[in-house]
Amino acid sequence: MKKVLVVSCYFQKNYGSALQALATQMALDKLGIENDTVRYDGLEDAIKTEKYKYYVKKLLNLNVVLGKMGYVKMRLRKKNPFSSLGKKLKRRDAAIKMFEKNFRLTSKVADFDELAELAKGYDAVLLGSDQLWLPSNLDANYYTLNWVPDTVKRITYATSFGLSTIPQRYYPMAKEFLNKIDFLSVREQTGVEIVKDVCGRTADLVCDPTILFTGKEWMSIQQEEPLVDGDYIFCYFLGDNPEQREFVKRLKAQTGSKIAAILHLNVYVKTDKGFADEELYEVDSAGFVNLIRNARYICTDSFHASAFSLLNQKEFFTFRRFKESYSLATNSRLDTLLGSLCLEDRILSGYEDVREVMSRKIDYVAVNTKLEEQRQYGWNYLKKATEEIGNAYA
Repeated sequence: MKKVLVVSCYFQKNYGSALQALATQMALDKLGIENDTVRYDGLEDAIKTEKYKYYVKKLLNLNVVLGKMGYVKMRLRKKNPFSSLGKKLKRRDAAIKMFEKNFRLTSKVADFDELAELAKGYDAVLLGSDQLWLPSNLDANYYTLNWVPDTVKRITYATSFGLSTIPQRYYPMAKEFLNKIDFLSVREQTGVEIVKDVCGRTADLVCDPTILFTGKEWMSIQQEEPLVDGDYIFCYFLGDNPEQREFVKRLKAQTGSKIAAILHLNVYVKTDKGFADEELYEVDSAGFVNLIRNARYICTDSFHASAFSLLNQKEFFTFRRFKESYSLATNSRLDTLLGSLCLEDRILSGYEDVREVMSRKIDYVAVNTKLEEQRQYGWNYLKKATEEIGNAYA
C-alpha cells in the first residue's frame, strides 16, 4: 500500500488554505492512496522563529511594513472589549473545529530531525498548494522539503511562489531544493517561469486542488440549506480597498439584494465598519462554500472565493487586492485562473459602472469545458506521480 505524507497549511485560519489542504487529502483518498498530514503545532515555534528573522531583516522595507500594518492594528485592538474581536475569535474556533474534524494528522514532532525520521515511514512527501514558497517561508525552510530523507520521493502539487518574481538572493537556495523534487508542479504561470529561470526545469502547471472536484462533489462537506435567508450579495474581502466596498454598495442599490459579508479575521479594516447588512463570524470552511453557492452575486478579492464561484456557476466579480506596483503583490494566481478561462473581464477595479458589468454574462458551458480539461490534467499528474512512487518501492 502506497503511503504519502502531506505537507500543507491546513492550520491557517482562513478558508482558502483549509479548503485547498482538504482537497489535497480528498484527492489522494480518491486515488486510494493512504495519506497523513504533518501535524504543524509541534514545529510551529521553530518555524516562526525563522520567519520572524525574515521580517526583522525587512524592517527597512516600506512595502513589507505597510503590508503588515493591518495585522499590527488588529493585534493592538485585542484589549478593546468593544471591538468585534470576540466574534472573530469565534470564527477562528469554528475553523479549528473544522480541521480537527476533517484532517488525519500525524503525531506531534518537536523538530526537523523528528520530522525527517517520521518521513522515512512513507513512500513520498507531497507538498500541497497555496503560497508556500513566499520568501518568508523559504527562510523558514519547512516548505522547501529540505528535511525529507533522500530515500523518500518528493512531489509538489500546485505549489505557489505567491509573487510574480522572487528576489535574486533566493536563487541558489531555490535551485537546490527545486532540483531535489521528483515531480514538480506549480499553480501559476509565473511559477513556471520562476522555476525555469532559477533551475532550468519545466514545472507542470496544474489547477488548484479545490478545482479537482466539481461544485456538486463539494456538497459532501456542506449542508443543503442556505446559511443566509433571502437574496444577498456575498462579500469576502481581504484587502483594504474602499473603492471595492463602494462598488458593492452600488450593486446593492441596483439589485435590491442585501450585503452578507465575512469580515477579514487577521487585519483591522476601517472601511468594513457598517459596510454589510449581515456580518458573518461563526462560519467554517463548509459554511464559506455554502455562502458562495447560495449567493446572487459574489464580490471578492480572494482566489478561492473566485474558484468556488466558478465551481458553483455563479455571477461574481473579482478585485485585485494589491496594486501591481506593490512588490509583494500576489495577483498572479487570479490572472492565471481567470485568464485560462477567458474571464479576464471579471477582474474589476471598483470604479466600473455597475449596470455595464452586470451585463457581462458568463458562458458556463465554455467555462466548464475548460475547467474539466484542467481537472483531468491535474488528476493525470497526480496519478503519474503516485504510480511512479509505487514502482520505485515495488
